[in-house]
Amino acid sequence: MSWQTLQADLSNTGYVASDDLAMALFLAVTLGKPLLLEGPAGVGKTQIAKSLAELRDAKLIRLQCYEGLDASHAIYEWNYQRQLLSIRAAAEERKSSAEVEDHIFSEKFLLQRPLLEAIRQDKQAVLLIDEIDRADEEFEAYLLEILSDFQITIPEIGTIEATTRPYVILTANGARDLSDALRRRCLYNYVDYPDRRTEMAILAKRCPALEDRLAEQIVGFVQALRKEELEKKPGIAEMLDWAAALAGLGVNDLADDPEQTQATLVCLLKTERDRAAVPREVQQRLVGKAA
Repeated sequence: MSWQTLQADLSNTGYVASDDLAMALFLAVTLGKPLLLEGPAGVGKTQIAKSLAELRDAKLIRLQCYEGLDASHAIYEWNYQRQLLSIRAAAEERKSSAEVEDHIFSEKFLLQRPLLEAIRQDKQAVLLIDEIDRADEEFEAYLLEILSDFQITIPEIGTIEATTRPYVILTANGARDLSDALRRRCLYNYVDYPDRRTEMAILAKRCPALEDRLAEQIVGFVQALRKEELEKKPGIAEMLDWAAALAGLGVNDLADDPEQTQATLVCLLKTERDRAAVPREVQQRLVGKAA
C-alpha cells in the first residue's frame, strides 16, 4: 500500500483527503503511531477516523473529550454496586479481608471505558480521541502511557498490554495548547478548510446529482462566506447540508431567488450574530463573487 493508494481508497468511502493528510495518515498506519490532527472545527478531522474505520472494517471507538473528563470515564472504572453486593455476600461466608479484596479488585468487577476497550480488541480498532484540547491538561498525563506503549496500568491488577494496537487519531480545534509530551508521541498534521478544487471534489462525491454550475456557486459562496467576520465559519458538513437543501428546493442558480437563498442560509449560519452579519446585501455580494 502507498499513500496514494490509501488516498484513493479513502476517496471511495467519500472522503477526499489532501496529499499531505493522506501521507500523514499513511505514515501513522504504517508506523503504528498516533496521529494528531489540528485545525478549525468542521474541516473533516473526525470524519477521517470514521472513514478509516470503514475502510479497514474496524470498530470505531470514540472518546469525546470535555472539561473535567477523568480516568473513570476514559479508561476504566470499578463496578462499585457489584463490589458492594460481593462484600455483603463475603461477610456472610466469613471470608477474610484479604480474600474479599482480591476478589472485588479483579477483572470481573472492571468496567471498560474507551481507552481500555480500544487496546483489548481482538481485531485492530480505530480509537478516536476527539477534541483533546477540551480536556484538562492533567488528563493528558493519562494518555501518555497508551500513546507511547499501548498499555494501561491498573494499580490493583497490574499492566494490561494491547491485544492489538489500535489506530489512534486525536483531534484538536486549538482551544488550548497541548503539552510537548503528547505532541512527541504523535505524528502531526494541520487540517485547514479545503481549497476550491478539493471542496468541489467533496461535493461531487457526496452530491453527485448536483448540476456543475450550482456546485461551483455553492463552493464559491461558502468559501467567500468563510472570509467574512463570523463567530462560526461553516464547515464541510454545513456546506453539504446547504447543497442538499438547495437541491431539495429545486434551486438551479443562487441568483434566481435571493429571498429563498437568504432563507436557506440557516444551513450555514449558526448564531444570531452571524445571521445578522449576513443580510440580503451581503448575500447578494457573495453570490456575485460565486457566479
